[in-house]
Amino acid sequence: MEDFDLLTMMLSALVWKKNGGSIKMLTDSAGEEYFRSRGLGELWNGGIETPLDDVPADIDPFLFWAGGKLWALKQCNEPVCMVDCDMIVWREYSDILADKEIAVAHRETISPEVYPDKEYFRMKDGYSFPDWDWSISPCNTAFLYIKDMDFKNYYIDRSVEFMTALREDSNVVIPMVFAEQRLLSMCAAEWNKPIFHLLDQYHLKEQRDITHVWGHKSQIRSSKAERSAYCGRCIDRIRRDFPDWAERLWGIPEIINHLWN
Repeated sequence: MEDFDLLTMMLSALVWKKNGGSIKMLTDSAGEEYFRSRGLGELWNGGIETPLDDVPADIDPFLFWAGGKLWALKQCNEPVCMVDCDMIVWREYSDILADKEIAVAHRETISPEVYPDKEYFRMKDGYSFPDWDWSISPCNTAFLYIKDMDFKNYYIDRSVEFMTALREDSNVVIPMVFAEQRLLSMCAAEWNKPIFHLLDQYHLKEQRDITHVWGHKSQIRSSKAERSAYCGRCIDRIRRDFPDWAERLWGIPEIINHLWN
């Protein structure tokens, strides 16, 4: 993981715990070894689990780079909030989610270069798309809460079916965002499940209760000054709000260069 990825992930877990939440890392054995080698084993008060060791071999890990996240959700037997490592949730949301069926980060626009029609996909013999409404706006699932476990299992099963039935694709974005984000909204419409979104898709820069770094990563990677500034802000926040973790930053080789500033 890169320096800014690790710092964002740390703040995400620390803030969640500060707000009274229990949080765990779902990864594979390689991920667990990586985190523990950097002294991050205690970052998650729910511990580290490795369900991604059992992701089916016929799910292409390069084409479906977030497939492990869906597989991890499949193992959850009670409602949880699934939060991407590049998202920090600054406030506690249990009061808002109490009466919600599904909650996501925000809706997304159907753009053909990201969300093409179903004729785009080349599927294996025997697979056919259910009778879904393809006009429904996809959901950004950097944050995802599903109350109904039967619906959760239905959604994940349809996603796994798609991921294992896709023949091939040279595009590394379209298949994954369909399996994770567009398929969710279509399944929800099929089940008449309302979807609540935490952010307004048309005002995504107005992030107060949530920070999602996804759209800013390209700028961080392309600008040494921006990378240094972002990492510096994260380190200052950790030192200020979570002083017990300040010294542990020195055990993370990816960010040591930022600690001298």
